[in-house]
Amino acid sequence: MVKSRVEARVRHPRHERRGEARLPGVVATLIAITLYVALPQQLLVAPRYVLPALELLLLVPLIAVNPKRLTRQTKAIRFFSLALVLVIAASNLTALGILIHELIHADVKDGRSLLVAALQVWLTNIIAFGLAYWELDRGGPVARTQAPRGELPLADFRFSQDENDDAVEEVADGASGTSDWVPTLVDYLYISVTNSTAFSPTDTMPLSTRAKLLMSVESVAALLTSLLVIARAVSVLH
Repeated sequence: MVKSRVEARVRHPRHERRGEARLPGVVATLIAITLYVALPQQLLVAPRYVLPALELLLLVPLIAVNPKRLTRQTKAIRFFSLALVLVIAASNLTALGILIHELIHADVKDGRSLLVAALQVWLTNIIAFGLAYWELDRGGPVARTQAPRGELPLADFRFSQDENDDAVEEVADGASGTSDWVPTLVDYLYISVTNSTAFSPTDTMPLSTRAKLLMSVESVAALLTSLLVIARAVSVLH
């Protein structure tokens, strides 16, 4: 049975399969937008609904071109997808900067709302960088499933599946070389979660300079949120 599954995968390589599902990316984006809208007014760099409206405008054409599966890509769509991630990440990092400034220069008394805001920023940070890794690695989600491996850009990350070909059979059957496995959004969100909690790579290693820079920025942002913002909020509560 295992052999037949592997043979089926060989007969249907990645570029002949359906693309990655659109829904997870849409849900993650909407959660990030909702978290931003719910932030306290003093942490926003523009009227509350300006940036969320811009993000939704960027999201609409992405859904229109690939409503169910990510199989088609143009230069314009690629630009919109990267711009959307950039806006989410930049607005959230700005909110973190304002939050830290408020803690240092303002007499903060409402520790409970500060804790909630810190949690919102931290969660949005995970989503934003997870989306960034997802959009950049090996040319993005469309390229990873629609292009032959030989035509893909160099990988930004090395997953454990990429080196499991010589493991025991039940592990090797799921490896990249055996099953033609490719990472999905959940895999990149996992990288983002572990990087925001351990402040370092775990089982997935960054390979490119841009991946290392992005993970560094995310780690520093998570560290500031954890050590400075949350610690100050807890002290205010006491």
